Amino acid sequence: MSNPFVFALTPGEPAGIGPDLCLLLAAQAQPHALVAIASRVLLAERAAQLQLAVKLVEVGPGHWPTQPAPAGSLYVWDCPLRAAVEPGRLDPANATYVLETLTRAGQGCLDGAFAGMITAPVHKGVINEAGIPFSGHTEFLAELTHTEQVVMMLATQGLRVALVTTHLPLKDVAAAITPERLARVSRILHADLRDKFGIAKPRILVCGLNPHAGEGGHLGREELEVIEPTLEQLRGEGLELIGPLPADTLFTPKHLEHCDAVLAMYHDQGLPVLKYKGFGAAVNVTLGLPIIRTSVDHGTALDLAGSGKVDTGSLQVALETAYQMAESRRQV
Repeated sequence: MSNPFVFALTPGEPAGIGPDLCLLLAAQAQPHALVAIASRVLLAERAAQLQLAVKLVEVGPGHWPTQPAPAGSLYVWDCPLRAAVEPGRLDPANATYVLETLTRAGQGCLDGAFAGMITAPVHKGVINEAGIPFSGHTEFLAELTHTEQVVMMLATQGLRVALVTTHLPLKDVAAAITPERLARVSRILHADLRDKFGIAKPRILVCGLNPHAGEGGHLGREELEVIEPTLEQLRGEGLELIGPLPADTLFTPKHLEHCDAVLAMYHDQGLPVLKYKGFGAAVNVTLGLPIIRTSVDHGTALDLAGSGKVDTGSLQVALETAYQMAESRRQV
């Protein structure tokens, strides 16, 4: 490729499989330069444990790579650990290390050093145990980039699902689906499908909240009072929104064949379908940010760290998605 991008890669929780994934990924040449923002010591120790011959090439501000690394090599911007790491054993002492890697990656994207960032899984619990309020990558990056509203979208081959609400108890979902939130999320989804995925006129299917999409008000009035009026308003702005449709029949080939994304009202309405279809080959994308951020669709898998029994499939999809998004952005 004549003009490769540089991307940041954060390994996430050091005791989990993130470092393993980065090292395994280095066995294959990539079309763009990837910079792992991580402890060089950690990567060297994990490579030895996995019996992987990976050359760690030091880079950093002022000497970023200009070409992709050859197979068997990994660019590393060294970020020192706060405490020694034992695979599979969490240590709150390294919480600030994890957040520093994310801060460096996010700020590098804002400064133009990186075309995007790809994240391996973090462990929210151990960061909170360190006394640091942390609810996830999405919220952290929203604060770092001063973004008021972000949207979580997961994607796999043939299906994209975005969420109006994310990590809320089910009893709080209906109250959280306000006209304002639904409109903001829909606009962000539409704009990023267009600008970051290169879809000129995105076609979005919208789930109802209630069974049978409320069945004309007999099974709940949120569709009549909130969802339908908001969608009608947004259609007037040029958004192509179909629905609200009953979620139990929306996720069928007849409906999905001609859509670019599904907008689900809550976490467990849309994501079980997507993960059934593509677990291990799906990507988590944060929409609405001024930067590109993709992530794996799985957790830290502490029990597999250092075992060599991990699948890089989701990370590879996250990389490919970030590459495609950066290329679409360049063409806008």
